[in-house]
Amino acid sequence: MTQIAEPEMARPSASNDVVPHWIGGRRVPGTSGRRGPVFNPASGQIAREVDFASIAEVDAAVAAAKAAFPAWRATSLSKRTEIMFKIRNLVEAHRKELAAHLTAEHGKVPSDALGEIARGIENLEFATGIPNHMKGGFSEQVSSGIDVYQIRQPLGVAAGITPFNFPAMVPMWMFANAIACGNTFVLKPSEKDPSASLFIAELLAEAGVPDGVFNVVNGDKVAVDRILEHPDIAAVSFVGSTPIARYIYETGTKNGKRVQALGGAKNHMIVLPDADVEMAADAAVSAGYGSSGERCMAIATVVAVGAVADPLVEAIAKRLPKIKVGPGTDPEAEMGPLVTRVHRDKVASYLDIAVAQGATVVADGREHPLYGSSDGFFLGTSLIDNVAPGMDCYRDEIFGPVLTVTRVGTYDEALQLVNDNPYGNGTAIFTRDGGAARQYQFDVNVGMVGINVPVPVPVAFYSFGGWKASLFGDLHMYGPEGIQFYTRAKIVTSRWPDPGTSKVDLGFPRTR
Repeated sequence: MTQIAEPEMARPSASNDVVPHWIGGRRVPGTSGRRGPVFNPASGQIAREVDFASIAEVDAAVAAAKAAFPAWRATSLSKRTEIMFKIRNLVEAHRKELAAHLTAEHGKVPSDALGEIARGIENLEFATGIPNHMKGGFSEQVSSGIDVYQIRQPLGVAAGITPFNFPAMVPMWMFANAIACGNTFVLKPSEKDPSASLFIAELLAEAGVPDGVFNVVNGDKVAVDRILEHPDIAAVSFVGSTPIARYIYETGTKNGKRVQALGGAKNHMIVLPDADVEMAADAAVSAGYGSSGERCMAIATVVAVGAVADPLVEAIAKRLPKIKVGPGTDPEAEMGPLVTRVHRDKVASYLDIAVAQGATVVADGREHPLYGSSDGFFLGTSLIDNVAPGMDCYRDEIFGPVLTVTRVGTYDEALQLVNDNPYGNGTAIFTRDGGAARQYQFDVNVGMVGINVPVPVPVAFYSFGGWKASLFGDLHMYGPEGIQFYTRAKIVTSRWPDPGTSKVDLGFPRTR
């Protein structure tokens, strides 16, 4: 879902400061002597630096979380619910300040940043229902005088490793359910845009989350590897690229941890010949270029079936010049810069590669004035037609404002294209035919399906997750499966016999 970029060098701005860790309920400056740059993507300048944690600093955060766990676990469900409501209300009250961090460090325009926060708040709202989510089951009189019941209990210390593209929402996917269930939490946010996590930590403290229940350690692979190896961390959640997701899953499980690792995506939007072309074009543009294409649920490939291809490509291309690209400080901007220069340049390189491999570039984002005239990491909207499965622009997760179009003759060809792809995160179908739509949701090997909905991100009371190389682990994220991930079941078999009725019986226990 996220792409790995090489380190970049630039001159720090005059307002340069340092983002520290949050351990045991307070800001903790780093002591490792290592830091990384945090860019303002709209200006291309380093806005601040971020401390990179040492092994000792990760250990300190885990120790704080471990020490806080017994009291937090023993805190009543009603009290934890009260705190979750306060967290939700504080995030809502400070959403514009939180959005400003996203704009400053990720580059999202304010409308997109506020939308991200709104979807994160949905997860906080789900977590306020924890008394209901934690209910177990009870069976009376399974045998004479014997009852059996199941309870769900927290795991202990959980950790989250989150991507740059959703620095507020994805942490809320994880910590909301984790701490509501009674776990304590250590968050390792992306080093590219870490300030949102520190701001959230302060809001949690204001809401009454006890010291040590929520911690933030910034850093790189040193911090990640220590999280995966630490014996006191019981569970790890991750969102990122497929190679790293596989590494997280294999390393974490090897060290005895429960792991859910969401990987990359190549989301297809099938458009059947009977679809409303204008509606499909609106959807493709919205889902392909929102947040500059830096979304794991972005539409990457439009699969045009039959005669719909020409009018659909024409309709998409007609909309692109109308998209206002600019910094988040521009109230009219609809699409901002990419997160780093290295990533922007890698995304742009696919345009030349596509031509060399036989595709047709309908719109070239490098022709946008901000690409050449600005120091920011801007790239205009790009559209590539006649893309075949063997091309790099089809095979790779580009993760930028580049939409590709693949033409096929039939529904069966479109379905095979999607099912043959190694990723299975999200997909959509646009059609007026209810039977075709129902058949597609039955046939397709993808975890999240939209029917005339281009970005089928589930609401918080369902769960988010793909199939195939888009997910490593058994359980999807947030929602009911999130509760299951952050708890484990305990089965109790109970009997309260009358005095004098017990006897020795070496036979296997029976229920009759």
